[in-house]
Amino acid sequence: MKLEQEIQSTFTSDFQRAYLNIVFTANWLMENWNHMFREFDLSQQQYNVLRILRGQKGKAINLMDIQHRMIHKSSNTTRLVEKLRLKGFVDRIQCENNRRKVEISITKKGLKLLENIDPLLKSTENELFQNIMAKEAKQISDLLDKLRG
Repeated sequence: MKLEQEIQSTFTSDFQRAYLNIVFTANWLMENWNHMFREFDLSQQQYNVLRILRGQKGKAINLMDIQHRMIHKSSNTTRLVEKLRLKGFVDRIQCENNRRKVEISITKKGLKLLENIDPLLKSTENELFQNIMAKEAKQISDLLDKLRG
């Protein structure tokens, strides 16, 4: 459905329409992902932390490096990691020489959770992008990269 129909509005320029379309679509995608992650008692930000940690392939990483890799840059990484730790999905290792330095690693339980999420995430992705060809998805991605230029 066209944006004009979705929000019942007209636009002053193609740039305004593009901006609002990006924001509207991002929120639509987020709502769908939130629905999926609720099933696992996770937020998107918590999933993002787990995804980052899995990418470390068993190596620990500090909080600042996790923060730099986050999709939601304003996330409180310390709070997110603590919630994940309480659920048993991550370990916090405090440096003996510098008590302010904390290294984070994913646990086997965290890896198992991601294994359970992966097929559902792929299915959700396929459903959300069913009207888009792979070539078009690449084009959208390239245009968004260009926009952030």
